[in-house]
Amino acid sequence: MTSTLRTVDEHRAAALALVTPTPTVDVPIGEAHGLVLARDVASPTALPRWDNSAMDGYAVRAADLAGAGSDRPVELRVLADLAAGTPDEPEVGPGTAARIMTGAPVPPGADAVVPVEVTDGGTAVVRVHHEPAVGAHVRRAGEDVRAGDVVLRAGAALGPAQVAAAASVGCAVVGVHRRPRVAVLSTGDELVEPGAALRRGQIPDSNSYLLAAAVREAGCDVVRIGAVPDDADALRAVLLDLEHARGPVDAVVTSGGVSMGAYDVVKEVLVGQAGMEFVGVAMQPGKPQGLGRLPGGTPVLALPGNPVSAFVSFEVFVRPVLLRLRGLAEVQRPTMTAHVVDGWRTPPGRAQWMPVVLDRVDGVLTARRAVAGGSGSHLVAGLATAHALAFVPAEVEEVHPGDRVRVMRVDR
Repeated sequence: MTSTLRTVDEHRAAALALVTPTPTVDVPIGEAHGLVLARDVASPTALPRWDNSAMDGYAVRAADLAGAGSDRPVELRVLADLAAGTPDEPEVGPGTAARIMTGAPVPPGADAVVPVEVTDGGTAVVRVHHEPAVGAHVRRAGEDVRAGDVVLRAGAALGPAQVAAAASVGCAVVGVHRRPRVAVLSTGDELVEPGAALRRGQIPDSNSYLLAAAVREAGCDVVRIGAVPDDADALRAVLLDLEHARGPVDAVVTSGGVSMGAYDVVKEVLVGQAGMEFVGVAMQPGKPQGLGRLPGGTPVLALPGNPVSAFVSFEVFVRPVLLRLRGLAEVQRPTMTAHVVDGWRTPPGRAQWMPVVLDRVDGVLTARRAVAGGSGSHLVAGLATAHALAFVPAEVEEVHPGDRVRVMRVDR
């Protein structure tokens, strides 16, 4: 471990430098949800492609209805019914109208649509009680998108609205970044699968499940290896298998075995490997960190083993790396300001990430510690109640009730 501590920003930058977005693949639009665009999507045609009705009603000539009102209805002969999707193009001439549904093309000769609510709803002859303006309730061709307009930029995450936008311009296949595949494992002789009988000194492995769930939530596929014992040969075999027999992964995330102890197996196996480094980061929890590449070039991020340390380290370092792999430009969670309810001491010279519960009191966002023990790296139960991590800069020695802190939501 180096004697000089890195800052959080320095270590995050080093982690991000390990990765670039995954390669581009073409997928059907129906399978693109949750992926990130690698190529712009442009509309080949104008949208709407033709003038269409914004209302259920009647396509008319505005001039025919000059002076029309509730006490002076105007009668028009109904010459056609036009449903959405119809190819019909009846000519609306003087004294005539076409009954029209929302989305149907406005027929030739008509220059306005009157809603059915201002008529008697006639099907052969309609009585209209309203004088429309030219263009009333008509969606003009190209009003939404012009031919050649880019509707989605590369780097856009494809949520429901973005998928719909691509489909609306006729895009059947989109170029996206392949979904990253990430392996997670925890280390420690004391770890057993949840539900197994525990002997003295053993605990359930929560970290590999925590990291696997966090990887999925970050939009990646996960390969959960589970717990690996504190045995260098066993860990080497697992890592070799990950780069070869199991098929390629885009990153490996480990927890445990990165400190100064006698059984720090991750450090034992990877220290000294070209490009691999183990450092102290000026943060609490999560001071011991490792990162670099496996022999085959796969990026690896080695996190401390205490559950809260692993959780905070994932949020601060690993999640941004996974979002970069997915092809996103913005990799940081948004932050907001909250008022502290209960004060706490902070570690000297280290930035602190405190799990907090958020509330809103009289319109003011407040934050209180999720557990009375604060940000201790072993206090995993409090994570289940935490809404956010409150960030306290390294130069702050104590947080007092009423102080304002930046908080990063981690529950959504």
